[in-house]
Amino acid sequence: MDPKLKKHGVISWSELTTSDVDAAKTFYGKLFGWSFEDMPMEGMTYTMARADGGEVAGIMTLPPEAGSMPPAWTTYVTVDDVDAAAKMAVALGGQIFVPPQDIPEVGRFCVISDPQGAFISMITYL
Repeated sequence: MDPKLKKHGVISWSELTTSDVDAAKTFYGKLFGWSFEDMPMEGMTYTMARADGGEVAGIMTLPPEAGSMPPAWTTYVTVDDVDAAAKMAVALGGQIFVPPQDIPEVGRFCVISDPQGAFISMITYL
């Protein structure tokens, strides 16, 4: 990963959670010319989308805990300390929807909303 993407406050990753990964790969592959690499992980497969030889986004099946949430793109913003940033988000009137948790070999993330209800994810990379 480019070191610039690991700096506090930088938008560093985009991820699609969807009910049909294969359909998403077909759509975005044709639309943007992306290629894909499936990466088996514990309990799931994570798909890396690539453009011009580099990783540009991830795609995964909606997890069971998402309930009736529709497919959506998520933006990740890098923070120095995801646990401290989650606490600050709450102090500023936001809410935590996915509490800070580890992504093995990647880092630690959480999902919050701002006071108006807009969702965003925060991540601290290893």
